[in-house]
Amino acid sequence: MKQILALLLFLFYVHSSYGQFEQDKVLHFLGGNLYGLVGAGIANEISDGDRTWTFVGAVGGSLLIGLAKEGIDQNQYGGWSNEDLLATVLGGVTVGVTIDIFKKKKQRKREQLFRDAIKSADTGFQKKFPTETNSLLVLGISTTVLEK
Repeated sequence: MKQILALLLFLFYVHSSYGQFEQDKVLHFLGGNLYGLVGAGIANEISDGDRTWTFVGAVGGSLLIGLAKEGIDQNQYGGWSNEDLLATVLGGVTVGVTIDIFKKKKQRKREQLFRDAIKSADTGFQKKFPTETNSLLVLGISTTVLEK
């Protein structure tokens, strides 16, 4: 119930704040998201999954498309907008942070699964071969050999 309430409050907040932004800035932000995702994907492939380079790729992709768009605007309309460029780059930063959060969560889950597997393997081994067991018993040789 708390999650539903939090989601409804968040949606209400987003809806009310949406009217405060210019439509152009929202489109720049979404464009930054899209090209940030492309840049993150390319950087992820090139760097073999390095988190830092994935983030840099997301920001770099959005920065490149933002600079290109503002360059076109400057050439065609005579108007460069740093606010539009900032909105585009913030879209890329948002994608980079989101990817990093989910990769970290996935990595923590893998590490936990690995720890659980190791723990269960250790306890299974301990049940079969208690610590008091002589190494000869592990090899299947009777300990009576040592008593003679």
